[in-house]
Amino acid sequence: MKSIAEPAEAPGSERPFNPWPAVVFVCLTVLAALFLAPTFGVLMSSIKSKREIAFGQLWTMPTDLFLGNYADVLSNPAVHKYLLNTFLVTAPATAASISLGVLGGYVFAKLPFRGSNLLFLALVSGMFFPPQVILIPLYRLFNSMGLIDTLWPMIIVHTAMGIPICTLLMRNFFATVPNPLRECAIIEGANEWQILVLVALPLSLPALAVLATLQFTWIWNDFLWPLIFTQSDDKRTIMLGLVFMRGQYSVAWGIQGAMSLVASLPTLIVFLFFQRYFIKGMTMGAVKG
Repeated sequence: MKSIAEPAEAPGSERPFNPWPAVVFVCLTVLAALFLAPTFGVLMSSIKSKREIAFGQLWTMPTDLFLGNYADVLSNPAVHKYLLNTFLVTAPATAASISLGVLGGYVFAKLPFRGSNLLFLALVSGMFFPPQVILIPLYRLFNSMGLIDTLWPMIIVHTAMGIPICTLLMRNFFATVPNPLRECAIIEGANEWQILVLVALPLSLPALAVLATLQFTWIWNDFLWPLIFTQSDDKRTIMLGLVFMRGQYSVAWGIQGAMSLVASLPTLIVFLFFQRYFIKGMTMGAVKG
């Protein structure tokens, strides 16, 4: 029943047209097109021959589907070495940073001690330091240790730089785990390590999926640290090797385009693997109830 204060709509009357949904849709479509334009250009260059690219036919649909660029990339031993080096850096750095972040987050959330909040702020403040500030000190440090032109500097740096964000996210997640669960486990005779492994970690799969996806993507796509710490071609990662992938007399645009798409496949696979938990983890805390 309508209240007296609400006048009844006259028969045949229509609500006024609201243009804002259409405006928002058009703006989002334009932004999406601008965002995807470089990817479209890379895709077009990867399936075109050198002749078509040389004649300026980059943004046009190819007359014939040319897969020779992908064949050259997949059969190139240097590309195999780049991918292997990138994986040898990304996998341990991701695992180490997440593991240390889990331990730190659990301690700060469930085992606070005097000065823990100050230590937590000091640790998280590492997220705000630009990496360019520590380039020279780190280079001198690793050079004195004889680690330049090896994979170890990249593994160590990515692990250290991933600890703040991993600790922050895991601390915030563990803080939402009810304390009665931990108290019940203690009554049953479990120690803190058993509580973390058997109680807290199974509940933190969404948060771990978010960290695994973000850390793997950031480290895999990194260009700065391989450029600083590597010198020989055998130690380059895929992003650095992509820049040095050139033809005999000119830049091999088609091969670089194919190599770019091949290099992006591992991060896409990781996202698809963790997609269900990733979306759940990104929306944690968005709805109260």
